[in-house]
Amino acid sequence: MAKARRLPIDDVSPSPPALHSHPTVGLALGSGSARGWAHIGVIQTLREAGVPIDCVAGSSIGALVGGVFCAGQLDALAREARHLDWRRLVRMLDIALPRSGLLAGEKITAFIRQLTGERTLTTLSIPFWAVATSLRTGREVWIRQGPVVEAIRASMSMPGILTPIRSGSQWLVDGGLANPVPVSVCRAMGADIIIAVNLNAEILLRPEKPHPPLAAGTGAPRSRQLHHTFRYYWQQRGKQFRQLLPLLSRRAKEPSLSLFEVILYSLHVMQDRITRHRLAADPPDFLITPAVRQIQLFEFHRADEAIAAGTRAAQALLPAIRESIERAL
Repeated sequence: MAKARRLPIDDVSPSPPALHSHPTVGLALGSGSARGWAHIGVIQTLREAGVPIDCVAGSSIGALVGGVFCAGQLDALAREARHLDWRRLVRMLDIALPRSGLLAGEKITAFIRQLTGERTLTTLSIPFWAVATSLRTGREVWIRQGPVVEAIRASMSMPGILTPIRSGSQWLVDGGLANPVPVSVCRAMGADIIIAVNLNAEILLRPEKPHPPLAAGTGAPRSRQLHHTFRYYWQQRGKQFRQLLPLLSRRAKEPSLSLFEVILYSLHVMQDRITRHRLAADPPDFLITPAVRQIQLFEFHRADEAIAAGTRAAQALLPAIRESIERAL
């Protein structure tokens, strides 16, 4: 079992609304793996248009982008995301077999810490809460105090992929299992107007479409490039990765899914169903749905496409969002 890290968890009572000259605007950022880079485009568009963001709640990749934004490092995250390629991504894989997840997540934690430093949730200039799920109770957990890096890491602990995080007597995993688009959390934070970003629409398996090569100037098939990338990592890291290589890579002649894809698609099909139910029961004022269906769930190297999709989706709703804020003044 992974080394336990204890997180302080506060109660989930609503926060008193902050005093603003405008209605309090909350941003609920949903789960969605690599598609989560679209959150960057959404936030940048709202910020450039002068739309105030007074509080943020995030699940999984939404917690990463939301927490980094509230820490004042969104532009740095955007630069890092745009420079990600498969080789850099593979270097972040720290194999944890046979523990409670394929990856220990220490390198991912270090990546988050580079962006958030040692900031705590209670010292952020924009209030931010991260959503995780308790394996003991099955209920969602709202993390609202403690280190930002630990809150994000707990919210991103996708079962089977990243090892869970210990908090007191419970183990925390991905927030998307219980609350994929945390509208209710924004409401509890005192938001008058809630803008939600849903990345879980239309995520079911579909035929693969052509997309950009993984490395500039190469014309090799994607599956062959991916296999060579994993082989390179194996050569660098030794025998441990050799055990995992057949699970991760796909040969061109093999149409079957990789282990990562089976886990990710299964979780996201479940999250799609939960998202539909929760949004119907507690709809936000504005729902942004970036067109990121073409981006597969582990394709973090496609940040340019995802960010552009988030920008387009947010721009389409800008007039209505501005009008709603002006009416509430």
